[in-house]
Amino acid sequence: MTETRLTIRRPDDWHLHLRDGEMLKAVLPSTSANFGRAIIMPNLVPPVVTSKDAAGYRDRILAAIPEGHDFTPLMTLYLTETTDADDLEQAAKSGLVTAVKLYPAGATTNSQSGVRDFDKVAGVLERMAEIGLPLLVHGEVTTSDVDIFDREAVFIETVLDPIRRKFPKLKVVMEHITTEEGVNYAKSGGDNLAATITTHHLIINRNDILVGGIKPHFYCLPVAKREKHRLALRAAATSGDARFFLGTDSAPHLDQNKLCECGCAGIFSALNTMSCLAHVFEDEGALDKLEGFTSLNGPAFYGVEPNAETVDLVKTNHKVIYPPNIPTPDGPVTLFNPGFDIFWKVET
Repeated sequence: MTETRLTIRRPDDWHLHLRDGEMLKAVLPSTSANFGRAIIMPNLVPPVVTSKDAAGYRDRILAAIPEGHDFTPLMTLYLTETTDADDLEQAAKSGLVTAVKLYPAGATTNSQSGVRDFDKVAGVLERMAEIGLPLLVHGEVTTSDVDIFDREAVFIETVLDPIRRKFPKLKVVMEHITTEEGVNYAKSGGDNLAATITTHHLIINRNDILVGGIKPHFYCLPVAKREKHRLALRAAATSGDARFFLGTDSAPHLDQNKLCECGCAGIFSALNTMSCLAHVFEDEGALDKLEGFTSLNGPAFYGVEPNAETVDLVKTNHKVIYPPNIPTPDGPVTLFNPGFDIFWKVET
């Protein structure tokens, strides 16, 4: 087989978890080596809720970027029922903050400080609509009477659609959609609605988590759904539709916290995402759409220029070997295993 080379604008990651401290230092290079920018999730403990919090976290990220890597963290604030709209607006207008993240309380890792009463954040959402600051939603309800596999569809109907009807000028990103319903709702919106799709939700379904024994490293929230939903996500991602773009939701956890009685939700995919995506898009006969999904659609929605630099994705007949995990001072973090051989690699 002869070498295949695909040159694209340097990609961005519009949904990324970096954690803090030693974990931040360990995982950041996996992103900064290949991506120009990333939207940084604010669900630390304690969460990033004020402009002061965001400035401090940004400084710690910048200090951890390896020499020679050109990477810009795009900071977010964690929406709470006591968020200060004036502080938020000042942070947005200064360029410190790019978006605000909505976590329904209890929906995912470190979401305990999230929103329970949506009426209490109406004033903040109205201010965000006025200044054009995007709201990033973790789209799941958390009530015990809703099946975990139905949380996204119910959220769209009972929470997201009412919010968008009440604030029609609010820019919204449906984060890490996992269902056919999510795809269809994103398609039904106007220019102020978009959706991110993760690498792993394009590759795994719920059988991959459960059949033949539980696979803790495939456990994430939102949880992977039926095969029909995975296929809907693949069709959306590879369609060229500008409403869909990459948000890896790469979420590192120590193995000891994944492989325990109540394991953490999250899949670490930053290191091999671009290789996996090239494989997926090639499978779908859509390599010509990869640049849009990873490098163009996100900047267009956020109103910024694509990265000026380019990267080369190269496919050869030699299997690309990634380490099974990355080390941290507190233990290893397992890398997402797509379940197929990888022949694509990034040359920057």
